[in-house]
Amino acid sequence: MNVQLIFFISVLFGVAGWSVVGAAYLWPWLRQQTRADALRPLLMLHVFRYIGLSFLVPGVVAADLPSTFARSTALGDLAAALLALLALASLRGALGPILVWIFNLWGTLDLLNAFFQAGAAGLSPGRFGAAFFLPTVIVPLLLVTHALAFRILLRPLAARSAMGAQ
Repeated sequence: MNVQLIFFISVLFGVAGWSVVGAAYLWPWLRQQTRADALRPLLMLHVFRYIGLSFLVPGVVAADLPSTFARSTALGDLAAALLALLALASLRGALGPILVWIFNLWGTLDLLNAFFQAGAAGLSPGRFGAAFFLPTVIVPLLLVTHALAFRILLRPLAARSAMGAQ
């Protein structure tokens, strides 16, 4: 079977699986929280994006993984983790919503950019080595949580206040 097809199917199932979990379990709970309380667990999850640094570790990924891809992916994830920490620390302050927007836009674009870079470079999934689980399991989870964060951020303020008062 074609390795690229296996990779695509794996990513697709990752997105589908995490979307079901998000819709069935996460969103019903998150929508009842205040904005800050709903965003907190999503931001906490993204603090672990430092794991993208594994793309820079020979032996975890193939030695011939293009360094341009590895470096931009790893540093983009590290920046997203730092932005998530900053947003988390300022969540209840006036700067909080702005930092969450910056984090969420950066984090989403960073993940999509990594997929497009990998596709444009024609990367074989085998070059990801042990990090194969990142784009097939972790990235779909991160994309789903970014979508949930956008949904929370875009809810009308009146709806957030009403939900938080319950």
